[in-house]
Amino acid sequence: MAHHASTEPTQLGEIPKPVTGWIWKTFFILVGITALEFVFVFFMDAGTLRNSIFIILTIFKAFYIVAEFMHLKHETKGLIWTIMIPMALLIWLLVALITEGSYVGEAIQNAFN
Repeated sequence: MAHHASTEPTQLGEIPKPVTGWIWKTFFILVGITALEFVFVFFMDAGTLRNSIFIILTIFKAFYIVAEFMHLKHETKGLIWTIMIPMALLIWLLVALITEGSYVGEAIQNAFN
């Protein structure tokens, strides 16, 4: 392999500070959402409402991670909608399954009482 030396003169001066503001902002938003999840999971009684809130917060956190770290918020609107619409349908499916599962579980529990 050949070694290529740069022929451009180097700039002397102060090295610019890294821009870490958006990283800290993202960190605190994700910590806040996670803290909310813990509050709902540990302080609410088990049930459909608690599970639905937990799932909605988890999916919101996943959307935020995808938007920030996978740069989806900088894409075209068409690509964003092709990802968001199936995800919204998946959320609807999860809520419907949890609701129906709770109903079936309560019906079976009441049948044996």
